[in-house]
Amino acid sequence: MLDSAKRVAEKKDWIKGATGDWEVVLGLEVHAQVLAKSKLFSGASAEFGGAPNDHVSLVDAAMPGMLPVINEFCVEQAVRTGLGLKARINKRSVFDRKNYFYPDLPQGYQISQYKQPVVGEGSVHVDVDGRAVKVGIERLHLEQDAGKSLHDQHPSMSFVDLNRSGCALMEIVSKPDMRSAEEAKAYVTKLRQIMRYLGTCDGNMEQGSLRADVNVSVRRPGAEFGTRCEIKNVNSIRFMGQAIEYEARRQIGILEDGGSIDQETRLFDPKKGETRSMRSKEEAHDYRYFPDPDLLPLELEDAFIGKIEASLPELPDGKIARFMTDYGLTAYDAQVLTAECASADFFEQVAKGRDGKSAANWVINELFGRLNKEGKSVDTTPVSAAQLGEIVDLIAAGTISGKIAKDVFEIVWTEGGSPAQIVETRGMKQVTDTGAIEKAVDEIIAANPDKVEQVKDKPTMLSWFVGQVMKTTGGKANPQAVSGLLKAKLGI
Repeated sequence: MLDSAKRVAEKKDWIKGATGDWEVVLGLEVHAQVLAKSKLFSGASAEFGGAPNDHVSLVDAAMPGMLPVINEFCVEQAVRTGLGLKARINKRSVFDRKNYFYPDLPQGYQISQYKQPVVGEGSVHVDVDGRAVKVGIERLHLEQDAGKSLHDQHPSMSFVDLNRSGCALMEIVSKPDMRSAEEAKAYVTKLRQIMRYLGTCDGNMEQGSLRADVNVSVRRPGAEFGTRCEIKNVNSIRFMGQAIEYEARRQIGILEDGGSIDQETRLFDPKKGETRSMRSKEEAHDYRYFPDPDLLPLELEDAFIGKIEASLPELPDGKIARFMTDYGLTAYDAQVLTAECASADFFEQVAKGRDGKSAANWVINELFGRLNKEGKSVDTTPVSAAQLGEIVDLIAAGTISGKIAKDVFEIVWTEGGSPAQIVETRGMKQVTDTGAIEKAVDEIIAANPDKVEQVKDKPTMLSWFVGQVMKTTGGKANPQAVSGLLKAKLGI
C-alpha cells in the first residue's frame, strides 16, 4: 500500500504551482442511505419518490410527545457494512442530538452519533493507475436524514418536503489518506461497490441515496496539513473529481498570492465547474452535542454480530482474486466482471464448465459492449447466460467460427431462440471439409498470380488471402484450416 513517505519519494499526484509543487490532501464523509423499507426511528416508508410529505409519520414531523423507536434492521445494515469494511464493531454506541436550525429539520436537531459510533476504524483498498492505495476508515455512524427544501416551486415561496426526513443514513468518515481526485473517485466507487454487494445501500447517487462531503486542503509535500474547506453534498463521482481539481487550484492560487485559506463550507456548481462559499465551517461544539434522552445506549451482543458476519457474501476483492485463480483471467478482466454483483453472477453462469477466458471475452466484449450501446444492464439483457454459454460451446466444438458466432449473437439478441437450433436451421455451420476449403484456396491462388508473387516477399499479405477465401465460403470456412493450407501452398 502507498504510504506518505513513498508518495513524497515518487512525486505522485503533485500539482505544479507558480512557486513550486503542492500536494492535495483529501478526506471524505460519505452519506449512504440504508437500504431499508422503513425509517430509522419510525415506521414510515423509506421508499424513494412519492408525493411531497406522503411518507411522513408523526415522529418524522416532530409532533409533540412523539418518541423515536430504533429500527433494528437499520442497525443490522450498519454492522453489516462495518464488517464489509473490515472495521471494528463497537458493542456499545450512543445516539446524540446534533443541534442546528434549518427549515427542513422539524425537530431543531438531528439524531446522530458523535463520540461513540456503532462502527470504528476500518479500511478500503483501491487501485489507481496500477498503484494500490489504502484509505483508512475512521468511523461509521448512524443518523437520520433531514427533509428537503424546494425553492423552485413558487417565485416568492419555499416549500419543505419531509419524505426523506428520518431515513437512516450511514455516515462513513475516511481518514485524510487520499492525495488526488482520482484516488477520491476510486474510493467512493469502491465503497459504493462494497455496499451494493452487501445489500446495505443501493448507491443511486442521482436519487441522493449516496452523496459525499469532500474535505480539501493543500500543502507543500511533507509539510503539516493545511486549512481545509468542505465541499458539501456532492452527488456525482464525475462532479467530485471536477470539484476537487477546482478547489485545490483555488487554494493554491490564494496561498501563492500570499493569502490564507478560510475554513468554510462550499458548494460545487456543475454548470460553472467551480466551488463557491456557502457558510463558515462549523466545529463540533457549534452543534452542542449531547446524548439523546429518548434513546438508550445501543448494546450489541456477540451472537448478533456473529450471525451477521456469517451471512456476509463474497466481496469484490475476494471475487477478483478467485476469478484470476479459477478462471485464469487478467486482473483487468476480473475487475470489469466484478464491478457489479449481477455481472459477476452472470459471468459465472456462462463460464460454468467452460473455458473461463473465452467466456470472459464474450461477456465483456460482445455482451457488455452491446448492453452499453443499447443503454441496458445485465438484468435486462435479451441474451441470457444460457444462450451465451451455448454460443461459446458451439465455437469450442468447431461447429461455428468466431465470425459466425457474432452473427448468431445478433440473431439471438434481436429474435431470441436457441443458438444451436439457429445454426442448424439456417445452415450456419462452419465448413471443416478440407477438400472444399482446398478447392476455394486453389481458386483464389489461381486468380491472383500477382499477389502470389508479392506474398513471398511480404508474408503479412497472407491475411489478404485468408480474407478472400473466407469471403468465397461465406465466412463458413475454418480460419485455422484456411491459414494452414495457404501457408503450405504459398511456401510460407
